[in-house]
Amino acid sequence: MEQTSETGATTGTTNPAGLPRFVVIMLGVAATLAVLLLLHQFSGVVGPVFLAINLVIAAYPIHTWLRSKGTPGWLSATVMLLSVTVILLAAVAGLVWAVSSMVDELPSYSGEWMALYNSVIGWLAQVGIDTTGLSDIMQQISPSSLVGLLSTAFNYGTAITGVVATVVLTLIFLAMDVPSLRERLHPPSDDYPQLARSMAHFGSSVRAYWVATTVFGAVVATLDGVALAIMGVPLPIVWAVLAFLTNYIPNIGFFIGLIPPVLLALLGSGWQLAVLVVVVYMALNIIIQTVIQPRIVGVTVGVRPTVSFISLLLWGMVLGPLGTLIALPMTLLLKALFVDADPKASWVHAIISMEADKRPKAG
Repeated sequence: MEQTSETGATTGTTNPAGLPRFVVIMLGVAATLAVLLLLHQFSGVVGPVFLAINLVIAAYPIHTWLRSKGTPGWLSATVMLLSVTVILLAAVAGLVWAVSSMVDELPSYSGEWMALYNSVIGWLAQVGIDTTGLSDIMQQISPSSLVGLLSTAFNYGTAITGVVATVVLTLIFLAMDVPSLRERLHPPSDDYPQLARSMAHFGSSVRAYWVATTVFGAVVATLDGVALAIMGVPLPIVWAVLAFLTNYIPNIGFFIGLIPPVLLALLGSGWQLAVLVVVVYMALNIIIQTVIQPRIVGVTVGVRPTVSFISLLLWGMVLGPLGTLIALPMTLLLKALFVDADPKASWVHAIISMEADKRPKAG
């Protein structure tokens, strides 16, 4: 009996291969780090290819709708490809236009910035506050510093062109596979039904994410532009375009799109208008993207805010700037492969997903 008990205890701390649980965990951590390092090494390919896959998933209803109308498979796939490519190129052109407009406009406010800088530093010195650290911060966010940062971004134009080219080429080859995709997915679905369901849910979640982000981002950006025009902030259309594009970056995109119009409002009209811009931006963001959007989209893309923020940091480090754009879809893919497809990992789903909050409580 004692031997059986000892064996049971040993079995509780080992896996079927006989390795201690601690060793298994450490091997899993090492394997995860190795995969992340490999992804980082090939981020120039992995990021654009995964973005192209996301775009095809989001646009796939175009193909299915055209097929339901009797359109040949090759033609419906071509229409889908052209639609996605036009949207992608329009987004890139909008980003280039917004950045170039900022580069042209910001230097004209150098005098106002220096006046503001001197008044703030002088007032703080009068009340006995050390301004050394503040001086460094204000120098870093001055118009000249922002122009230098934006000009540096333009130096990476070749890299941006390479990313866009990789995405477009991947879209072309994916479009070739789309007509026969449904038939080729039948055998794996029969052999691995749980995985097939989780991947189907991944597809619908990614589609809901991109569509909702685009639609609600466009609504918020339009309202931002109208509000800025009414308030008299320069370049309202530029800031609206910037707000729309930065909306695709979870968590921090809102602040990236907020800083330039607030800075110009501060320099051009004073702190009162700058505060008003912040209040309007935050009110629109809270009402539309925090209250209305979740009610319409539901819990389809229901990962918790903490998970979303951590995924932004992780995939930004692994895949670079493009990783911040596809951070949530990458996390949804891992969730589909390793959590949703494994019944034993349901406890992980309860921790990272907001769907558990929508389930009726027992009793």
